[in-house]
Amino acid sequence: MRWRLGVVGFPIEHSLSPQLHRAGLALSGLEGSSQRVEGRDSDSSNLRRFMIDRFDALSVTMPLKAAAAQVCDSLDVVATRTGVVNSLLTREGKILGANTDGQGFLNAVEAEFSFSFPERRVVMLGAGGAAHAIVDALVHAGVESVTVLGRSLANVDSLTGRYENVHDHFDQSGHVDLVVNATPASSRELPGEVLRGVGEATLAVDIAYEPPMTPWRSLYEDAGCRTTNGLGMLAYQAALQMMWWWDCSIDGAELLRAIQ
Repeated sequence: MRWRLGVVGFPIEHSLSPQLHRAGLALSGLEGSSQRVEGRDSDSSNLRRFMIDRFDALSVTMPLKAAAAQVCDSLDVVATRTGVVNSLLTREGKILGANTDGQGFLNAVEAEFSFSFPERRVVMLGAGGAAHAIVDALVHAGVESVTVLGRSLANVDSLTGRYENVHDHFDQSGHVDLVVNATPASSRELPGEVLRGVGEATLAVDIAYEPPMTPWRSLYEDAGCRTTNGLGMLAYQAALQMMWWWDCSIDGAELLRAIQ
């Protein structure tokens, strides 16, 4: 079988997913190709037919992660809890959906920083599809609390209503162990201000990977924090995605080396 792979979303021209797909195919001894496909909110109604006609498997990025969940015939446990999908697979005329973003984020941070998540205090900036998956993974990894600061009140409310230790207000009297920026690219033009409670022990993760050093990440680095971008998360979630597609073992570190 020659796999027809792709990544769909907007903006899409910067996506490294095709390189990851090709690396994963090679590591798994499979054949196939991958392409970038522009897909906006207005295209979501055609996503199911588009998937069945042209692809065996797709990576899904913003703004289509919630729409992708709606076109699936079945969802994995994480996608069912969060209502967002980053991985699609066709099988016998049906579309299966999964979400590997959250666990991919955890795996990448653990690999790079030996970071332990239980009992940690986290601030999540943004409440979109990626944030939903990451918050879900953080909660199930045993963090003490997550504060979600987002522009969409509906998205923030859906997160705070789902988990007992996820809140929409920031306790400025306490320390912050981890701050994650999952806001859209359009909101990153200005870095803003460093949160109170941040210090040298704080880890700041910007899940964007282009550019590698955003103004927001630079601000936290200047404040003495350990920082990283989203390249690791991209590679480690792709490893989990491909293992789900192909029922094989793929090392996220190997995929990361393929795009560095």
